[in-house]
Amino acid sequence: MKRTLGIKHLFRYLSTRLRTAHLPRTVKAWAGVLRDACHMSGLPEDPGNARCVEACVEWLLEAQKHSISKDGGVARHFDLNKGWSESYPETTGYIIPTLLDQAGRMEDGGCLREAAERMLCWLVTIQLPEGGFLGGHGYGNGRVPVVFDTGQILFGLAAGLQEFGQDYEMPLRKACDWLMSNQDEDGAWRVPNPFAVPGVHTWETHVAWGMLVAAEALGDPAVAAAGLRQIRWAAARQLKNGWYPDCGLSHRDRESPLTHTIGYTLRGILEGAMYAKDDGLLRAVVVTADALMGAQLADGSLPGQLDANWKAAASWSCLTGCCQIALCWLLLHQITGREDYFDAACRANAFVRRTVRMHGPSEQRGGVKGSFPVWGSYGQFQYLNWACKFLIDACVLEETVKADKQQAGGRG
Repeated sequence: MKRTLGIKHLFRYLSTRLRTAHLPRTVKAWAGVLRDACHMSGLPEDPGNARCVEACVEWLLEAQKHSISKDGGVARHFDLNKGWSESYPETTGYIIPTLLDQAGRMEDGGCLREAAERMLCWLVTIQLPEGGFLGGHGYGNGRVPVVFDTGQILFGLAAGLQEFGQDYEMPLRKACDWLMSNQDEDGAWRVPNPFAVPGVHTWETHVAWGMLVAAEALGDPAVAAAGLRQIRWAAARQLKNGWYPDCGLSHRDRESPLTHTIGYTLRGILEGAMYAKDDGLLRAVVVTADALMGAQLADGSLPGQLDANWKAAASWSCLTGCCQIALCWLLLHQITGREDYFDAACRANAFVRRTVRMHGPSEQRGGVKGSFPVWGSYGQFQYLNWACKFLIDACVLEETVKADKQQAGGRG
């Protein structure tokens, strides 16, 4: 498949911007459109893992600093037309372990530890009495606790417990208890989510992975058992070609989900396979991961949406999904030794790195767009905090694998 310009999205954008009154921001948005249009036939040189990680970490700190809710959380996004947004509890939760990991890799990581602790302090203040967390950003439009958002915050609370101590044990336990009390006997969650298409959601395996992480921090096997029950429920629904039903996030992508939510699903099942040393789960992961390799484009990217036959359903790439799936391929390379996983992951990571600006205004430098080109449907005209987090994680794991391969070669 050759990448196309996504003309309908571009025309929609142009007509909207002609009506805007925010001229300075419109100029920035136009610049972003023109830059991506120019890069359609050839992206800039790959800046490499180390330089990209450094820029992305700086962008996350900028997103925390400039969140319009000024609460210690990380702004959900920077919008080329509207500027910075409010903090986003869900993704702030899983950004925390990424920043703490980076702090541990630096000689002086104190500023990152402090930033992570500010995020944790905010999350604890917005936890609901029953233990769940509101969904969405802007302090939770919808005013109901949401399984997925709560599950992602587990990552931050577990990292906080391990890094900073007992202050985070009770919030973590309460969140786990709320998730377990709302889980059905078969392992699935059927709690209404006002931000997603009605019904069950296979991508909640990423919640189940959060429970495995929480179980390790708490030393509670019951929490792990609950997480594995959901993962096995999801894996049992896999089709022969590796496809998972109910991977869509909205009505628009119900039949052709984002690679983002496919990535959530795959990672959760992979983590369950590793945690339980379950060969059956691992075989399920391999079928899906192989199918995704078949969908990878020549430039290393993946289509932003895929249908049940693993065919492209979008002319743009979801950069978050590229990074998430690259992470899964790298983990599978570590488990299986298959070089095709390593090669696919490196090409996907390189593609995303080449879309990241290394120069320019601080709100864009080091940020990762929702879509490439920027007018694609996912996170349209936005730099997303979770896209940045997943690129950091993918680059770090790629470097780890490369170092391991060099060391193994040296021993040989």
